[in-house]
Amino acid sequence: MGKRDEGRNKGRKTALYGMLIGLAFIFSYVEAMIPMPIPVPGVKLGLANLVNVVGLYTIGLAGTVVIALVRIVLVGFTFGNMFSMLYGLAGGVVSLAAMIAGKKCPCFGTVGVSILGGIFHNIGQLGIAAFVVRTTGVFSYLPVLLAAGVITGMIIGLLGGLVIERIRPVAKNFGC
Repeated sequence: MGKRDEGRNKGRKTALYGMLIGLAFIFSYVEAMIPMPIPVPGVKLGLANLVNVVGLYTIGLAGTVVIALVRIVLVGFTFGNMFSMLYGLAGGVVSLAAMIAGKKCPCFGTVGVSILGGIFHNIGQLGIAAFVVRTTGVFSYLPVLLAAGVITGMIIGLLGGLVIERIRPVAKNFGC
């Protein structure tokens, strides 16, 4: 492969990462507009996690980590504050670590990996909440958040599987 092809592939990969960051950012915004009927703080659909699931299976670990972290920081600066960014980073890092570990295990498919992400995102956010408010009382929300993580993780995992089937050939054209 010549220098020109390498540069073209690098440019394509950068464009793909930019599109995925933008998509995750939009999903975060849309999700913030959807009222949740459950009166428990932290219950969300996890739409931006769809990009993480798809990324892990198409562009790989390094790109997915970069996309996830950039999205969390951008969303925090745009729609939140330092605390929301802190919660997002805690949940995002723990969630992504669990999804990476789950993907390595042959017993998990995209749905299982996504469910792990949903569950561990909630655990990460509760952990940082307990640290910030200096009480373990926040863990009383854990049963509801675990159930929500399983349900939303299953939905995102099913959608992710469908998207992965369709995007994998396109991602290969981008040098992923």
